[in-house]
Amino acid sequence: MSPASVAIARSPRFVVTLCTYNERENIAKLVPQVLEQLPFADVLVVDDSSPDGTADVVRHMMSTDSRVKLLLRTKKEGLGAATLAGFQWAIDHNYDFVQNMDADFSHHPRYLPALSECMNFADVAIGSRYVPGGSITGWSLLRHFMSQSINWYSHILLGLRAKDCSGAFRCYRISKLRELDFAKIRSRGYAFQEEFLYRCVRNNCRIVETPIVFEDRIIGQSKINVGEAVRSLRDLFLLGLEGIRETPVTHDAPVPNEPPRTIKFNPQNKPATEIQQARRAA
Repeated sequence: MSPASVAIARSPRFVVTLCTYNERENIAKLVPQVLEQLPFADVLVVDDSSPDGTADVVRHMMSTDSRVKLLLRTKKEGLGAATLAGFQWAIDHNYDFVQNMDADFSHHPRYLPALSECMNFADVAIGSRYVPGGSITGWSLLRHFMSQSINWYSHILLGLRAKDCSGAFRCYRISKLRELDFAKIRSRGYAFQEEFLYRCVRNNCRIVETPIVFEDRIIGQSKINVGEAVRSLRDLFLLGLEGIRETPVTHDAPVPNEPPRTIKFNPQNKPATEIQQARRAA
């Protein structure tokens, strides 16, 4: 068989990235469930040297399952920086798709197959809380207000058209990530999600949304607060100025991107055998 035939015949390579800091209890339960939903995928835990021994739990799983990987970082630099490190690892190791999710069960593994199936026709798939069928459980009114405000701000300032611009539950096509200039990414905290989506849009990525139910963490404490939200607003404002100046996000300037679409799968949250034509998101 020729090398070209081998390339065509091989299955796409998926990796799921989980960024952790003090998630020992969650990671021990989450990784097996991720692999149960996506047995063909690898799981990369990006740990910022958690003092609770999260990395030790991952090493133990690595000893019995070659699909489990660990990227141990020397210090805590923020969720955005850790996520970006995971993306770069996936690029360097020649994966085709990278799926990113929270490590606290806010993003349930049962939605992973739906996200992976979206990649048959998308460059970025968003597990969305704000499309029909999506929802949030366990949040205070303040958290709802903060999230909706950030999304509204992203729509107005950055021109993003996805319903859920701030969620981290996404799948990306690696070939499109390779084109992005990571050195230009400013955000290292929670504004990273909006900034990265903005850069994907500027790179003419095909973006779709599929509904999820976001469940607030049960174990551990949330790492977002009002101060982080204010810093996110500042970062997005500066990013909006870049958009006004049309600062390139890649080495080549892309053409404008089409609006995102909403993809709805069957009620059992399993990948549909036939995907209905999705309506365009407003």
